Amino acid sequence: MGITKHHSITGMKRISIIHFCLLVLLGYQVSAQDKPVAEKYGNTLNLGMGCGYYGYVGYSTPIIAANYEFDLCRNFTLAPFISAYTFQSRDNTYREVVMPVGIKGSYYFDELLHANPNWDFYAAGCIGFCYRTISWGNQYYGDRTTYQMGSPVFLALHIGAEYHVTQKAGLFLDLSTGMSTFGVALHFF
Repeated sequence: MGITKHHSITGMKRISIIHFCLLVLLGYQVSAQDKPVAEKYGNTLNLGMGCGYYGYVGYSTPIIAANYEFDLCRNFTLAPFISAYTFQSRDNTYREVVMPVGIKGSYYFDELLHANPNWDFYAAGCIGFCYRTISWGNQYYGDRTTYQMGSPVFLALHIGAEYHVTQKAGLFLDLSTGMSTFGVALHFF
């Protein structure tokens, strides 16, 4: 009788352990299904206007910028970009148009910050080249190599945020060491 009682307790322990394991697995399955799917940030066209800062000029100039983001991996996008800005000397003898072209990598902190789904927060860096055209006024007879000393390499760091007005459109503010912009983000799913 002692042996039978021992076997039934051991058997009940096994059944209880199996039930417990099944409940844990079912609970894990349910909670895994409840977790939100990682947000996608790519397939987004960003169009903006703002201020550009270019090397030795010493003041900001108006800029227009565009990039198109592609999802590279979770919370990270790559975006080819192009932008353009112009400035001229105070005496109107010199004018330069600068077009930075390159790639921007952005990391989104929404998941880490537990951000509201209407907001996206990111930090980014970009690298590229500056294509420049220089024109001199007819009345200028001085050294025309003076302003040709800027580096063709373009590097910038960014922090920014986007507010989703609708599922397909948002407004963003991108603050940068190279070009800060405010604009519209168009999402294509």
